[in-house]
Amino acid sequence: MRIEACIFDLDGVIVDSAIFHFEAWQYLASNLGIEFTEKHNEQLKGVGRLDSLKFILELENIEKDEQELKILASSKNTHYLQLIESLGESDILPGVVDLIKDLKANNIKIGLGSASKNAQPILHKLGIFDQFDAIIDGTHTTESKPHPQVFLMGSKALGTSNVVVFEDARKGVAAANSAGFFSIGIGNQIELDNADFVLPNLAGFTFKNLINLLQPVDE
Repeated sequence: MRIEACIFDLDGVIVDSAIFHFEAWQYLASNLGIEFTEKHNEQLKGVGRLDSLKFILELENIEKDEQELKILASSKNTHYLQLIESLGESDILPGVVDLIKDLKANNIKIGLGSASKNAQPILHKLGIFDQFDAIIDGTHTTESKPHPQVFLMGSKALGTSNVVVFEDARKGVAAANSAGFFSIGIGNQIELDNADFVLPNLAGFTFKNLINLLQPVDE
């Protein structure tokens, strides 16, 4: 496989902001009389805001009209933005910056593929916004992972189908696989057994490691 671009998910791959999402959803759920646990939160990895809200409401069979859904989703996002106000470069997960620099030094294009509608402000807070050649987030997509839309759009924006995707969620890996891209899971081997390869994190992972990993595909 010839590689020309890498697309990274945001939460759990570049920065661990999942705890802030959990706290914001839990706060909203509590106000609605819904018990929302960490186990529930795991099922929201890679899922868009409105779909996440609908999942939470379904826990207690609560129905809301479209206007009410928008108000609740906006309320959650406002709380989330308050929680992430302190994010900075020190919150970037291990290995991310070095890998991106290494990839760019080897003429590999860098893309972001995230369900988050706050991806761009978060990248600015982290100080790495300018490192991305294409950013596809929740403001661009209409389908949630495991639908491959976000990665197909990223591939098109980057001008190549020779793509490797880095994902921390099973649904995200499924989306990458459906798009026909090589998927690297970041996290637990058992939870991400649908990925082509799994790493515990990106610390120490280099362009050379990636090339060696892809080489057997051609054999």
